[in-house]
Amino acid sequence: MGREVGAPSGTAPAELEVGRIGKPHGLAGEVRVELWSDPSRLAPGSVLSTDCGPLTVADSRPHQDRHLVRFVGVEDRAGAERLRGLLLRAAPLERPGTLWVHELLGAAVVAADGRPLGVVSAVEANPASDLLVLEGGGLIPLRFVTAHEPGVRVVVDVPEGLLD
Repeated sequence: MGREVGAPSGTAPAELEVGRIGKPHGLAGEVRVELWSDPSRLAPGSVLSTDCGPLTVADSRPHQDRHLVRFVGVEDRAGAERLRGLLLRAAPLERPGTLWVHELLGAAVVAADGRPLGVVSAVEANPASDLLVLEGGGLIPLRFVTAHEPGVRVVVDVPEGLLD
């Protein structure tokens, strides 16, 4: 599942939150980035929006559970430190068959037999399977999603007793 985050709506938002800049790494302007999207977002030449203006990726590489990224014009640790905490935004990716958080939020959840189960209030990361969090507090693993209409409806085939 894609982890990009946006506001719930029937149409895709113009930009989604795709990551956050963390602390500097070294002295040459690199920063650690927690990425919630496809690694292609950090390809050299990619432009990401922030509250401080656009940032262009000069170079990136995976590092442990994050990425090390150098942005054009950021040449030293002081420049990297100024970026700390910034949210990175970009236009939604078009990937048929992929579930995106912004497409699930606010959608009505129905069982395969048509019973209404609730409305998605959040999507929670979980090692076994990300979870749909329903407004009433119910949790449904994403592996039980069988169909969805972005921002409108999610159909799930849950085992007996899961939501009791």
